[in-house]
Amino acid sequence: MKRVVITGMGLLAPTGNNVAENWENIKAGKSGIGIITRFDHAQLDTHIGGEVRNFDPVKFLGHKEARRMDRFAQFSIVASMEAAEQAKYTVTAENSFQTAVLIGAGFGGSETLQDGMDTLYSQGAKRIKPLTFPSVISNMGAAQPAMRLGIRGVNFSIAAACATSALCIGEGAELIKRGDADAVFAGGSEASMALFSMAGLNAMRALSTYNDAPTKASRPFDAKRDGFVPSEGAGVLLLESLESAQARGAVILAELAGYGATCDASHITAPDPEGTAVAYAMRRALQKAGITPEQIDYINAHGTSTPINDAQETKVIKQVFGDYAYKVPISSTKSMTGHAMSSSGVFEAVFSIMAIREGIIPPTINYENPDPECDLDYVPNVARKAELQYVMSNSFGFGGQNAVLIFKRWDGQ
Repeated sequence: MKRVVITGMGLLAPTGNNVAENWENIKAGKSGIGIITRFDHAQLDTHIGGEVRNFDPVKFLGHKEARRMDRFAQFSIVASMEAAEQAKYTVTAENSFQTAVLIGAGFGGSETLQDGMDTLYSQGAKRIKPLTFPSVISNMGAAQPAMRLGIRGVNFSIAAACATSALCIGEGAELIKRGDADAVFAGGSEASMALFSMAGLNAMRALSTYNDAPTKASRPFDAKRDGFVPSEGAGVLLLESLESAQARGAVILAELAGYGATCDASHITAPDPEGTAVAYAMRRALQKAGITPEQIDYINAHGTSTPINDAQETKVIKQVFGDYAYKVPISSTKSMTGHAMSSSGVFEAVFSIMAIREGIIPPTINYENPDPECDLDYVPNVARKAELQYVMSNSFGFGGQNAVLIFKRWDGQ
């Protein structure tokens, strides 16, 4: 079976506007959370979020193209361009049908939808802009990069809530393994910092209300966590078959060694209290990687900073890893980026790969108050040096959708 490697990465997140900037801030434990500026949040209980700041789409796309698409599609294109540039991958007439795009979005064009609804109710149906509908649909996160780069192979978008981009990466690898692509731009894009989506999350009591201390609000595994901090951004990995990467002489960043996906089939928002499906996904990823739990050197946790999720993820890690659960380092980079929902899995995939490459485990910042239910090693507050061969990255979404990825250091064999 074909092996799948990563040759390029692109990332826009609250902690930076490219991979290098993000990684420097993540290593330093620097939060990207602040007061929301993209809409009037006065009606909400939550006034904080992780925004991609100082992003100018016109710089990358030109004025005409930038104004014809939603922010999430802009993010998706720019992250894809960065991944292609790092990989030195050029789409040509010869490889365009063997290049695919699998970039997901849970919400789609939230800001465009919000603007359209505001226009509809204030000015009437005749005032809706002609490109409102195509700007809203979620597959534009995959379609727009394809149009920009000239990619004519398999192209679609998965929506699986907060597991979206991890599933896109895993299924992108499957496209390569079955021969439908030699290279896949895989990841996710999220730009849902709009009043209606944030109001819905507030109504669920899912969000943190640490408004007076934004950078302290996302505190995974801490006893005083009170909900997740919403954020936005996009990430893209360029996946390639090993044969394709080697034929091009590409620099291989890491190998995607394992992937497991399941569904709790239990509840629309809460995790299954038994953790059976999540445990199965972890074990399936380990099986596909051909390794034992004890070979995992670091786990990048889903770690949302919600009371139920963090305790449940800890419980399942204990189920799968046994006594080794107390030895393996675990951290949640959402403590710095917030929870970018559709994009969170690919954010964490990028950080997992960078951790492997540099031998640095990113910290869980704001870990100040131990929780008896969360009693593992969460790499509190300060990054840690370590030799990493295999890293597991967990992503779980509303609807009970789970995806687990395992990345392996590339050693040339």
